[in-house]
Amino acid sequence: MDVLADMLSSLRLVAGVFLDGEFRTPWAVLSHISPDDCAVFFDQPHHVIGYHFVRSGWLTCQVGDGPEVRVSAGEIVLIPRNEPHCLRGPIACEPVDSHELLGPPGDDGLFHVRAGGDGEATKIYCGYLGTRAADDRLLASLPPMMTVSLDAVRDRWMVESMAFAAENLGARAPEMVGKLAEGLFAEAVRRYCDTLPPGDGGWIAGLRDPAVGKALSLIHARYAEAWTIETLARESGVSKTVLNDRFRALLGEAPMQYCGRWRMRVAANMLRDDRQNAGSVAYSVGFGSEAAFSRAFKREHGVPPGAWSRERRRMPA
Repeated sequence: MDVLADMLSSLRLVAGVFLDGEFRTPWAVLSHISPDDCAVFFDQPHHVIGYHFVRSGWLTCQVGDGPEVRVSAGEIVLIPRNEPHCLRGPIACEPVDSHELLGPPGDDGLFHVRAGGDGEATKIYCGYLGTRAADDRLLASLPPMMTVSLDAVRDRWMVESMAFAAENLGARAPEMVGKLAEGLFAEAVRRYCDTLPPGDGGWIAGLRDPAVGKALSLIHARYAEAWTIETLARESGVSKTVLNDRFRALLGEAPMQYCGRWRMRVAANMLRDDRQNAGSVAYSVGFGSEAAFSRAFKREHGVPPGAWSRERRRMPA
């Protein structure tokens, strides 16, 4: 069971491009994607992951007081927790808030921004990944900024598609970038996991711990099973004390608490995606009665499953 792929999929990401920008030296922009920026595409995401795809030229990106990172043509920079950040060209100047540059969107739904001086140009698409899932443990484990170069992407179709989007400014290009952003985010997360020092990374560190990683795999693969700390520890190859201590140290909660939360997340996605009724979902995720499932669902999501489903049906797909 690929727990990371499972967690990425469960975020139910929706991607979009909202801005086509051309900035000429000297230029610097303070950026922070707001819900209004992506409102035309997505209704009140639980969380926004910002990104900027450089079509031509280059820029540097800095989150807070962190290091500046150069991002060149064909590369994408992702801001997993959507923290305010500064984009700038090669010559230092006072940054401008990006929202001060926005006029009304064009007929294509994008904001078209042309700003800066009269020097060399950098062209970018700015977009977002909006999550439908409220759980952000994976995102909290990631660094403030991540970059992906097309040279590092193993999927040739993705490379060719992003290269097309970089070289063309047509109706299909922004749409293509939006669709590919989810795959590039997954690529960035996997590359980060591969290079993470042992013991670092919060939730991701749990994947790398032999006992906790095994337990996570079991919970994700067999979420409907009536796990106990004893059976989970036995199949993970450690004592229940060891599993409980490692789980709490790395994930901040007990194994059974995580198991219950994951089961409710699976249930929510079933209600959202398959439009199943609460009774059907209850048995699918291991509950013996709809009443017990309804109580557990309300503890996790604040409302009973029926009310939750009705609310989601009123939201855009």
